Amino acid sequence: MLQPRKTKFRKQQKGKMKGNANRGSQLAFGSFGIKTLESAWLTGRQIEAARQAVTRYMKREGQIWIKIFPDKPVTKKPAEVRMGKGKGAPEYFVARVTPGRILFEADGVPLEVAKEALRLAAQKLPVTTKFVVRRDYQE
Repeated sequence: MLQPRKTKFRKQQKGKMKGNANRGSQLAFGSFGIKTLESAWLTGRQIEAARQAVTRYMKREGQIWIKIFPDKPVTKKPAEVRMGKGKGAPEYFVARVTPGRILFEADGVPLEVAKEALRLAAQKLPVTTKFVVRRDYQE
């Protein structure tokens, strides 16, 4: 019986993001938040664009918390470079998110203001999100 040949080096792959978030899936600081419904890589630029949208709409009232951090470097080789010669230089950083992960939290503003601000933030992100409110929130 033939067995597959074992190679010394295993090819590095991007990996799959299976399962739901078990950490960071509950509101920790604010009364309102947006929760992702799918897996994705969010770049630092996308997170910053969403943050700016929230702070502009809230007119710097209340407080927001960014619950994700882009800690995974994504490398890329320059254009028109031959194969080999090692790995490329880091191009940008991403945060891995899985379904159920809270991305942003807000507090100190009325429900309508927070809802619209976080809706604007969600438009800047490449994932579908859901607006969540703290269970014991009183208007």
